[in-house]
Amino acid sequence: MIRSMTGFASRSGADAPFSWGWEVRSVNGKGLDLRLRVPDWVDGLEAGLRKKLGACAARGNITCNLRLTREESGNTLTVNALQLDTVLNALHEIEERAMDAGVSLAPSKATDIVTMRGVLEQAALEQDTAALCKTLLADFDPVLADFDAMRCSEGAALGEVMAAQLTEVERLTAEAAALAETRKDEMADTLRRNLARVMENVDGADAGRVAQELALIAVKSDITEETDRLSAHVAAARDLLGQGGPVGRKLDFLMQEFNREANTLCSKAQNTALTTVGLALKAVIDQMREQVQNVE
Repeated sequence: MIRSMTGFASRSGADAPFSWGWEVRSVNGKGLDLRLRVPDWVDGLEAGLRKKLGACAARGNITCNLRLTREESGNTLTVNALQLDTVLNALHEIEERAMDAGVSLAPSKATDIVTMRGVLEQAALEQDTAALCKTLLADFDPVLADFDAMRCSEGAALGEVMAAQLTEVERLTAEAAALAETRKDEMADTLRRNLARVMENVDGADAGRVAQELALIAVKSDITEETDRLSAHVAAARDLLGQGGPVGRKLDFLMQEFNREANTLCSKAQNTALTTVGLALKAVIDQMREQVQNVE
């Protein structure tokens, strides 16, 4: 099965005191370009995500975002004992100096002391980032599965569209071959008339040489080689679609070959009906090439 390079998946999760939200999306790209926006303080997370994404996708510009938040506990204020002792010693010294100077001070209150800088501080939450990383990587697996499922679904739709387009190319190629066969007698009559006209109007012309030139023109207008190659390209494209996997680059190259043969067929047409078929071929091939741009 072929995959599309476009996909999207999202998911939310939580493991107290953390909650998070994943978002993975991808668009077309010549190669594999991974752009991760994840917290850098979770050791090993980015490397683990890159490994998982690299195993899932071969091509595409993939963006992975993780919004990670931590709920702060209401009981995280603690007394800095060292700072409190420093403050109390300073207050004691101030009160003694004030008494020696005959200055009366109001009694100190606990509420006044705790507001002093450094006495109360937010307790640092200790967190095992290795355990958190393991939890996040495990939670990412369902996101990756949804992301891959969407790419596969899009790829299946692309495969159906391209299969129908290949059938149309095959039909038009057969029609071009049939038209080329029916015009052989007409072209032969035209060449004979042209030869007679040349011989009547040119004195001393070498009839054999003129006949060779006209025969060369006839060979150059033969589209058998182009129709044979188009048929071969159709078979090759079907094989690639059946093979599945990352075949987008090969299909893209094959589209160039399709277009080259269609252009040559049009240049050799010299017939309104055959030119019309050649233009229809070019239109279908161009539509197919647009689809191929989405294939991984």
